Amino acid sequence: MANDARTERKTTAGRLTDILLRNRVLNPEALSAAEQEAKAEGVRLEKHLVDNNLVSPTDMTLALSEYLQMPPMNLAHFKPNPVLMEVAPNDLWTRHRMIPVARVGKGITVAMGDPFDIFALDELRAATGLDVTPVVASEKDVQRILESSVSSASGNLDMEEIMKAGEGDLDVTGQEEEGKQSLEEMMEIAADAPVVRMVNMLLIEAIRLRAMDIHIEPQEDYVRLRYRVDGVLIERPHIQKSLQNAIISRVKIMSDLDIGEQRIPQDGRFRIQALGKKIDVRVSILPTIFGGKVVLRLLDKNALFPDLASLGLDGHALDAMRYAIAQPHGIILVTGPTGSGKTTTLYSALQELNKPDINIVTCEDPVEYQLPGINQVKINADVGLTFASALRAILRQDPDVVLIGEIRDAETCEIAIKAALTGHLVLSTLHTNDAAGAVTRLLDMGMEPFLLASSVILTQAQRLFRKLCPNCKKEVAPNKELLKEYGVDPEFFKGTTIYGPQGCPKCHNTGFLGRGSIMEVLPIDDDIRVAILRQAVAAEIRDIAVSKGMIPIIYGALNRVKEGLTSVETALRVAGSSE
Repeated sequence: MANDARTERKTTAGRLTDILLRNRVLNPEALSAAEQEAKAEGVRLEKHLVDNNLVSPTDMTLALSEYLQMPPMNLAHFKPNPVLMEVAPNDLWTRHRMIPVARVGKGITVAMGDPFDIFALDELRAATGLDVTPVVASEKDVQRILESSVSSASGNLDMEEIMKAGEGDLDVTGQEEEGKQSLEEMMEIAADAPVVRMVNMLLIEAIRLRAMDIHIEPQEDYVRLRYRVDGVLIERPHIQKSLQNAIISRVKIMSDLDIGEQRIPQDGRFRIQALGKKIDVRVSILPTIFGGKVVLRLLDKNALFPDLASLGLDGHALDAMRYAIAQPHGIILVTGPTGSGKTTTLYSALQELNKPDINIVTCEDPVEYQLPGINQVKINADVGLTFASALRAILRQDPDVVLIGEIRDAETCEIAIKAALTGHLVLSTLHTNDAAGAVTRLLDMGMEPFLLASSVILTQAQRLFRKLCPNCKKEVAPNKELLKEYGVDPEFFKGTTIYGPQGCPKCHNTGFLGRGSIMEVLPIDDDIRVAILRQAVAAEIRDIAVSKGMIPIIYGALNRVKEGLTSVETALRVAGSSE
């Protein structure tokens, strides 16, 4: 009944956008443009309007108040009561952007910076046992007050508290007994509604921030929470230690893992749908001395590039890649360090090749993205399904294109070469620093030079760089000393405007928003085959490729600086020296 009444009140109040237009806070043209921009950025419309100064915080607060039938409150000169702040954990206030305003008996009034956070009030009620009355406030005011008032949740004791602790307050417990719970207790707390909502909120917040990984890391007195956004870990407010087992158990239930097993690593996956996206979540749980460390990798198929042209390759590289995948047989090797986007590049090639008349089979460890129309095999070494054994079986499945997740040993490499020589197009990855190094790496694994010269048709190396936020990037002077240190002529940027990071609400004050790829593509032509046959070193192979138009990875990175996409420091850090 309460929900029906709330819905009825919303209907009579009208849509939030109608209220803004009716109050003449915004005109229809500006609103239409803002709705498209907010959708493209994946942020709430009301936040986009305030962050871009299209609507003032006060006007937005009043509009939200009318829309939600919730009283407004001005926090411009408000100072929170420290006693009231202690009724709930600091991280709860920070995570939900709430501030306690007043308490009378069993009721507490809170100012909400995000009144659409439907889980906030339930979690606060569960944590305090109080009846909660919300009021709407400016999100910026709430954030400002929280930053100045909420201390770190690290749980450290100051010296005065340590001195007050008596001998009777110290309890020595064996480590093996600490935090032990029965299986029934773990199942019960994992199914508790606040815990379910908390895990859901962690996932939704990560999606909103465009995070690739969620790290839940038990420490001695608290649980550390970090998100990897654009390749960099950012720390979020800590989670109470008392919720640790409940959260880990909930993740295990979602992943169909053994909730009672806490001694060995576990891997699983599940799928969620949130914010209009379908996300595959890969789960890894590692036992540590303070409990299971959980890493959740968020895999959004919609974020994959539909074809090679979408990767942002230069003309020479794109032509070489397209020519290579059009060949009926041969090996294409994508190289680079862990986390450089090798799998994404291979999937882009597969999506371009994925046609009804082509049989594509992959063997991966693990299968990161599930692609329709492609036969994907998950490697399981525990039962004898290795890359080599899977590849042997795949070759009996009449494939046209074979993807091998990684060439890890000589046996897999030998089978891949034989597959390429018998009329199959083979795509795989290798851990080397540059494209030329892929050839010498295979020679080091014991492969015969004539086999490599006959089978490998292209090698490629890549890195991912952080893109500058287009809304706040600022013009800077190139760091000539840093350029000289990396062996780059400072005159390379002569007549070019260079940009660096600044920070704004859109990029969460990091100065960067999103990532892009840098690649060097080395087609294997007759001159390079001759070099392979005489076992030339990587430097010589690279020099031959550069003379034929290959752009080394460092100059690919510096070209991104010229284009205003990233900073000099970022480019040099990901690409390394030109020597």
